[in-house]
Amino acid sequence: MSEPTPSQTRTSLEPIFSPRSVAVVGASRNRESIGFALLHNLVMGEFQGAIFPINPKASSIHSLKAYPRIGAVPDPVDLAVVMVPRDLVLPVVDECIAAGVRGLVIITAGFAETGDEGAALERRLCERVRAAGVRMVGPNCMGVINTDAALSLNATFAPTPAQPGTVGFVSQSGALGVAILNAAADLGIGLTQFASMGNKADVSGNDLV
Repeated sequence: MSEPTPSQTRTSLEPIFSPRSVAVVGASRNRESIGFALLHNLVMGEFQGAIFPINPKASSIHSLKAYPRIGAVPDPVDLAVVMVPRDLVLPVVDECIAAGVRGLVIITAGFAETGDEGAALERRLCERVRAAGVRMVGPNCMGVINTDAALSLNATFAPTPAQPGTVGFVSQSGALGVAILNAAADLGIGLTQFASMGNKADVSGNDLV
């Protein structure tokens, strides 16, 4: 199989960086959780598309109607941000693929960074995603940002939002990503796009360059 061209790679990443709709799988009412923080960032960042919280135990979160599973969402979903316990990630990804989701950001940790068992699970995750032609950032990542006014996408749980600008930034480490966002805000540096890559099981820094 030939390597994808830059144009093909850019197109395949559009559901992640230019989504028309985002489902937050693992959205939470607990204000101390990352499931609340990420949903809050999407809302407060004024994401220009539709936002669908997914939580089987809530009817609404952050004043948005919640759905028990991705398959219950009545509209197409471009990007699913997944923050469920590790052992639920593969079943959730299967549900996302079945629902036609084309982009995934897997926040959940506990994969290759934890040892052989986690690495085996990550390989299975990557195999399923690639077999379906879906692109995935993560697992074990902090999320992605696109400050384009037509999108205003902040799909991270970082406490500091990015301001619009001309610099793109990619970080493997979530902690470094948070530090960079804080430093950029302090220095008045704006960003175009930001990505915390985590384990880079599918989408890599090379894809983003």
